[in-house]
Amino acid sequence: MRRISLVLMSCLGLFLLTAAAQAQQIHGQYVETRSADVYTGPCFANSETGLMGDQAILAWRVDKGSWNGVNLDGLSVVGVAKASGTIGDLYSSPYPAKAVLIIDDRATGEQRVALRSFAQSMAGELFKDVVLVEAAPISVDIEYFGEHPKSATVVAGKLAGIRARMLSDKDHFCGNEDIQYRPMAPTAHAMAAVAMLDEFQGRGLGVSWTLHDKRSAYIGSFAR
Repeated sequence: MRRISLVLMSCLGLFLLTAAAQAQQIHGQYVETRSADVYTGPCFANSETGLMGDQAILAWRVDKGSWNGVNLDGLSVVGVAKASGTIGDLYSSPYPAKAVLIIDDRATGEQRVALRSFAQSMAGELFKDVVLVEAAPISVDIEYFGEHPKSATVVAGKLAGIRARMLSDKDHFCGNEDIQYRPMAPTAHAMAAVAMLDEFQGRGLGVSWTLHDKRSAYIGSFAR
């Protein structure tokens, strides 16, 4: 009986490991910014609600994995959105929204289709209406301090860019800060950060922007 139990436990362990591997068929790095602080005091958040937070940049770098059967190892995709209201507002819908996708210029035609599908699946309603798809060289680089992301740099050609760093004691202004908005896409691990640069200079959304030094970013990883 003991031998049978050990065999059953081994089989169960193998099944769970296989299921976990199948459940996470794609994983990599993730960075986002928006035009409203995500880590701030309620008074600051309330002053921005309805007036800011309608612009966003989301960036993914696939370390390893496939989407719809297409291998995406090492490729990146960046999405830029202009919503109708503050993204993440619990009391008012930010939709409809318009989005521009920037696809890694190293991707094949099949990979470009898969990257678009992946980004739209991850961002949901925010990327439902894609008005323009561009190709550009993309780099998404994250530096870690132990297991926690320390800084991030995203460059999508001359179209979009992010430079972000981890929060520090100097980023507490009112002493009552908290997380006001969660990440706009599913993450495996993400930490709020300061966007030293949040920039979009592309076409398609009828607006461009360059923002500095807002507590409006997330740096982390994803796994699906």
